[in-house]
This record gives sequence, structure tokens and C-alpha cells, in this order.
Amino acid sequence: MHSTGTAPAPASAEVPPVTAGTPAATAGDPLGDSGRHARRFGLPVATALVMGNIIGGGIFLLPASIAPYGTVSLVAFGVLTVGAIALALVFGRLAARDPRTGGPYVYAREAFGDFAGFLAAWSYWITTWVSNAALAVAAVGYLDVLVPVNGHRWTACLAALALQWLPALANFAGTRYVGAVQLVSTVLKFVPLLLVAVGGLFFFDPDRLGPFNSSGHGAIGAVSASAALLLFSYLGVESAAVSAGEVNNARRNVGRATVIGTAGAALVYLLGTLSVFGTVAHDRLVTSTAPFSDAVNSMFGGSWGGTAVALAALVSMTGCLNGWTLLSAQTPYAAARDGLFPSAFTRRRRGVPTVGVGVTVVLASLLTVFNYFSGSGKVFEVLVLVTTFTATVPYLLAAAAQIFHLVAGRPEAVDRPRLVRDSVVTAVAAAFSVWLMAGAGYAAVYQGALFLFTGIIVYAVMAARRQRKQAR
Repeated sequence: MHSTGTAPAPASAEVPPVTAGTPAATAGDPLGDSGRHARRFGLPVATALVMGNIIGGGIFLLPASIAPYGTVSLVAFGVLTVGAIALALVFGRLAARDPRTGGPYVYAREAFGDFAGFLAAWSYWITTWVSNAALAVAAVGYLDVLVPVNGHRWTACLAALALQWLPALANFAGTRYVGAVQLVSTVLKFVPLLLVAVGGLFFFDPDRLGPFNSSGHGAIGAVSASAALLLFSYLGVESAAVSAGEVNNARRNVGRATVIGTAGAALVYLLGTLSVFGTVAHDRLVTSTAPFSDAVNSMFGGSWGGTAVALAALVSMTGCLNGWTLLSAQTPYAAARDGLFPSAFTRRRRGVPTVGVGVTVVLASLLTVFNYFSGSGKVFEVLVLVTTFTATVPYLLAAAAQIFHLVAGRPEAVDRPRLVRDSVVTAVAAAFSVWLMAGAGYAAVYQGALFLFTGIIVYAVMAARRQRKQAR
């Protein structure tokens, strides 16, 4: 354990990384990583975790959200995809250097010390449990298409709570079940998405695309405006890095899963949006509340598209909640292992940090209940917007950590072409992270900073307790 403000020794090939299977990680819990319910993720599950967490329910409304800007929004999609893949490559390089559970937290702490690591862990943890509550509330809207639940406040609230606790129970059952749920839900969600993304190309009509730029601004302004809506479509790119301790051959597979998952999600986003643009008339798409349903109805006739898309969206969100519930516990676990979060968060069973899962789902449940019974959804909406800022703080710290390693490298040991390539990729990833922050808006950045400052008080208490223990 390192003193406050000092950085841990850098990981190297000669120093075995501290992973989920080390005695330090499982103290007091002999079943923490053993038994038939605990299982490390291979490349397919790690990739599914990335894709499943990036693609939630937003894809089902995205084409209608950006339609008012015209097809110029597809250019914004391309620009953002480059930034997201650059960030994925940075996570892959950092995971190869230090393949421990915690992702951005581990990278920030190694490069800049305990305080930066704590900020990364704190901001990421806030993001996960607030986002889980938001995702569950949004999923109720899709569930209502299949089973009417929105007519009564208590019914809708209980449905949202059930959608949170079912993935939590899968997590409590062990990583074996988390991986199975994630893989199955990712496959199921991609069936209707690929149906529209690929099948829609056969029904594509260029006359339905509408104008290239209908925003009323110049091309650059239109790209920036539509990008503000698209920026957060790639949150989740860090998923495999955060769970690196549960990934087989993490030094290699985390990077591969992150890049493959991000590229796969980007391809589905781009093809799906393009197909909807080409199958639903522009004037109708602008006012659509279910663009994928409209696309399916346009392709095959009838009105069954709404039910099919609602079911797909529900599966997508449930799988997303399953993955985010695991991630919500992994970062506090890593921070608690280093004494920066309460030690209770280090308790694991069947490969899952159970206390972290429990605390997260309880906080998300309380926020959900507050949303339904406060009489106003505005407070909840503000909190959700704040998470778009808090999610990017770990991204920027991770990119900064990679910059630190590139600049601090020994000149005589530097591979010049690789250094140039890594520097360009890292610069793009850092710019992408800053752009994400800017896209959150002034209010979200201001309020998100207040959340971070609250964390400083928690850090002060934890640092004082660590110092007192070391003085004994």
C-alpha cells in the first residue's frame, strides 16, 4: 500500500500483475474467485461486454434524433467513430501494460498517484449507478409496448426495479452467469438490428434520404450540432479494461475485445442509421418515435415492427444493465483494494465484488423510486446529464496516463515509428475525451464538478484512515 500522493510501481512483464485471483484480492473470501460459478471471460464474452455496454437502447431512437440535421449527421458519426476507436486502442495499450481490474482507475493511479486514481474511480462509480437507474426507467417505456405498466406509478416503478435487480441477481450468481447473460443478450439484440442494418440496404431508396444539411447552419456547424447528440453513443468503450482481472490473457485480449467491440458497435450504428434514413421518408422520420419500427414496417409491411423493436430494445437494455452492473462494482473493488474506497468493497464471491453490486443496485433503486415519486422528473434528468460529464473524466485521465508513459519512456529504448503512431492515436483519444466533456454542456460540467468535489471529502477521510493505520 502506497502513501498518499505517491504512485505505485509501474507494471512490467517481469512483475506479475495483481489480478482478481491473488490472495490480496480474496482475503476473507476463499470462494471469491474459485468454484464452478466463477469463470474468466474469453475474447468472445469480453467483446460482447464491450458491444453490449456501448449499444443500449438509444440506438432505437437515434436515427430520429439526428434526422433534423440531414445526412450530414452521418459524417459526424464517422468522425466520432475515429475518436472512439482511438480511445479503444489507448485502453488496449494501457491494459497490455497493466492488466488489472479497474481500467481507467488503475491507469490514472499508476501514472499520477492516489488522488488521480480516486477521482477516476469516484466519477466512474457515480456514472454507473445513475446510468443504471436511467436505463431501467427508459426500459419501462419499451416494456409498456409489450405489457402495459406505465398506467400506474407503482406498477412502472416496480417494473423498473425488477429490471435492475434481475441483472444484479445474475451478478450475484457469479461471473459464469454474467458472461452467459451478456453473450446471449448481445446476440439477441443484434438479430433485429442487423435485420434493419443489412436488410434495409436492399430496400434503400436515395429519394427518402432528404437534404444533406437541413440544420440551417453551415456544414461544420451541422456536424458539431449532430455530434452533440451522438457523442455519448460510445460510452462503454472501457468495459473490457475495467474488468481486465476477469479476462483470460488480459494483456492481449482486453485490447482486442475493446477494438473489435467498438468497431462492431460503430458498424451497427452506422449501417442501421443509414438503412433507416433510406427506408423511412425524411419528413416522417423527423417526427418518428420508433424509427426502427417504421423501417421494418416500410420494408415488410404490416404493423408488427413496433412489437419486434420493443422486444429487441428490452433485451438490449437488460443486457446493458447486466454488463454495467458488473462494471459498477469492479472500479470500487479496485480502489478499495488500494485503500481508496471502504474495505467492504473488496469482498468477492464467485468472481464478483458482491458488496459493490449490492451498494450500486440499492443506490440506483433509491434514485429510481425518487424519480417516480418526486413529482418532477427534472432532478432525475439533471443527474443523468451529469453522468455524461463524469463518464469522460476517467477517459481523459486514461489518455493522459498514456501520454505520460509515452513522454517518460527511455529515449534509447524507443521504437520511433511506434512512438509516432501511439502519440497520434493518444492525441486523437484525448481530443475525443475533451469533446465528450464539451458536449455535455455547461450546466452538466458545473454540476459534475460538484460531484467530484464531494468525492474529495470522501478521499480526505479515506486518506486519513490509511495514514492512521500506517502510523500504528
